[in-house]
Amino acid sequence: MTFDPGRRSRLTPRDLGRFPSESLFDRVARVVCETDCLPRKELYEAWEVARRVRRRFRGGRVVDLCAGHGLAGALLLLLDSTSPEAIAVDSTTPLSAGRLREALVAKWPGLDQRMNRVEGRIEDVEIRAGDLVVSVHACGALTDQVIGRAIGAAAHVAVLPCCHDRTMSDPGGLEGWMDASLAIDASRAARLRALGYEVHTQTIPEAITPKNRLLMARASAR
Repeated sequence: MTFDPGRRSRLTPRDLGRFPSESLFDRVARVVCETDCLPRKELYEAWEVARRVRRRFRGGRVVDLCAGHGLAGALLLLLDSTSPEAIAVDSTTPLSAGRLREALVAKWPGLDQRMNRVEGRIEDVEIRAGDLVVSVHACGALTDQVIGRAIGAAAHVAVLPCCHDRTMSDPGGLEGWMDASLAIDASRAARLRALGYEVHTQTIPEAITPKNRLLMARASAR
């Protein structure tokens, strides 16, 4: 049977043999398998986003909004040792987030002082100029809030949107040319570009998620 990276089933110790190499991805995947707490889809989404983001952005404090388990922020730290810290922010903390953090720190002790968590709202966390704001599948208009917080602080931003809602997000009058979800994302990119951001668009593999449009934008120097 083909191993489907888009399945929501948890990775468990039974899956360890699927990740035999010493690549960073396989080493992280084995840690995830041992914790028996994370859907395989979440691992693949976080990895595909993080490695693309690191090709564009190096260094900076990472602010992972709507972070869930905080894996995207952890991967961004592992991919770039020059980032001093990653803060995982969400309104609620998954019960297994602590278990995953402990397992990652056991494997990479240097993460211990660099991974932090804040339980609260997007609008309450401090964001600074030069931060790298990321969010993987912040639902609907939450993606717009993430982008807005980054803009307000002149921070860099990378989002993988999902759950588009034309009643909550602006399609920019483009629905006559494209479906509403694409119109919303195109309008988000246009907004960032109009504000002086250097915009880059990519996709992650559709086999992982059909909501696979990755929007990355570099803030201009003030």
